[in-house]
Amino acid sequence: MNKQHVIALDQGTTSTRAIVFDAAGNVCGVAQREFPQHYPADGWVEHDVEDIWRDTQAVLREAVARAGLRGQDIAAIGITNQRETTVVWERASGQPIHRAIVWQDRRTADLCKSLRDAGATDLVQRKTGLLIDSYFSATKIAWLLDHVPGARARAERGELCFGTIDCFLLWRLSGGAVHATDATNASRSMLFDITRQDWDDELCALFRVPRAMLPAVRDCSGEFGATLPDLLGAAIPITGIAGDQQAAAFGQACFAPGMMKSTYGTGCFALVNIGDKPVLSRHRLLTTMAYRLNGKPTYALEGSIFVAGAGVKWLRDKLGIVKDAAETAALAASVPDGHGVYVVPAFVGLGAPYWDANARGAILGLTLDSSAAHIARAMLEAVAYQTRDLVSAMAADGAATPTALRVDGGMVANDWLCQFLADMLGVAVERPRVIETTALGAAYLAGLATGVYAGLDAVAYAWQCERRFEPRMGAEQRQQLYGGWQAAVKRVLSGQE
Repeated sequence: MNKQHVIALDQGTTSTRAIVFDAAGNVCGVAQREFPQHYPADGWVEHDVEDIWRDTQAVLREAVARAGLRGQDIAAIGITNQRETTVVWERASGQPIHRAIVWQDRRTADLCKSLRDAGATDLVQRKTGLLIDSYFSATKIAWLLDHVPGARARAERGELCFGTIDCFLLWRLSGGAVHATDATNASRSMLFDITRQDWDDELCALFRVPRAMLPAVRDCSGEFGATLPDLLGAAIPITGIAGDQQAAAFGQACFAPGMMKSTYGTGCFALVNIGDKPVLSRHRLLTTMAYRLNGKPTYALEGSIFVAGAGVKWLRDKLGIVKDAAETAALAASVPDGHGVYVVPAFVGLGAPYWDANARGAILGLTLDSSAAHIARAMLEAVAYQTRDLVSAMAADGAATPTALRVDGGMVANDWLCQFLADMLGVAVERPRVIETTALGAAYLAGLATGVYAGLDAVAYAWQCERRFEPRMGAEQRQQLYGGWQAAVKRVLSGQE
């Protein structure tokens, strides 16, 4: 009997989740666990990867059980992960030498500025499609090697491994048998030449990262290894890996140039497919891998916003404005307009198209009439304004304005937000039947390699729109609100890159 179920392991910034999908893309079982965030200094964010590993094992077992299945019923596992988050571990023992440095972490901002000042920007962008920023992995690796006693010498001797979270989990799941990643995660390191599809010695020298630390780079769909049998009672092939945003684009079936998706989780990330040739951005977007299948790369332009759902979490956990994220929709709708209040959620700097690591968050336009509802509404509006920033930059780089924006992630369960997105962009917003398309994309990649899914046409055919939000706002009002946002951003920019 052919196995017809695939597990997606979705390791995110605040939680680890496993979802079992069947051959039709239906969800059969889900398990999820949140894990602690560590903030050792201003702008620093760390994860204990032992927390992540413990939760990974637990959610895999729980999801399979909730689906009423056993390990031997599972055709494959696909992994998708928070990108750029950097782990360095001992090759011999598999033990990390330090907590993981998370993608949001800004501790290497000064190092990045010194590299930009030294004229390295063009070299890095030409080879990697990226801008020099502490967001990416390379300077995080260098920081670990410089600050953990003895680490640099050990790395030079080949005793240490670098990996993003996918790579670390693949290592652990396979019992240390496999040190590999996929092309999408590699493309976020600032060490990978996206045209040659290989690690680059010149970049390794620039960032002082020994090449011996780096994993093998493989296609997004194919044989990566297998789990140890004791995890789920059988050895399960691991046959798909992609960074979370690329997996979401894959799950949204953005296979044709010009198709665009935007994911709203901890941050917000918009990708537009640009085909089989990389085009470098002139408007401070990133050129990145969309996916690589059968050795053939497909590229995307990406805009990254550091704070989306994290802003709502801040309203809940730090201000106490809401007890549950879902309350923001009713709060936003409870007032007739934003009352001139803008939130610029630059808690960890601003991403595209500003790339200002030193910007900090602000609430602007407050009066004595301002309420908690106005602040909650402004936080949601900020997500749409930042998306407009990205779509405008993509259009300026030559990408066609999308006929519709496909959205996903936990935030898009919020109807108010989806409608305001459509209003602010002036294009339809399509919410799919399965909004957790990051996990679905990982499942598709794993299932394509094992025959559970027939091919890209079958994946595209399976995509279904649950609700389409048409823009209702007039152009004049749209521009007035967006102009207020642009003025608010200018107030928080640091004047430094």
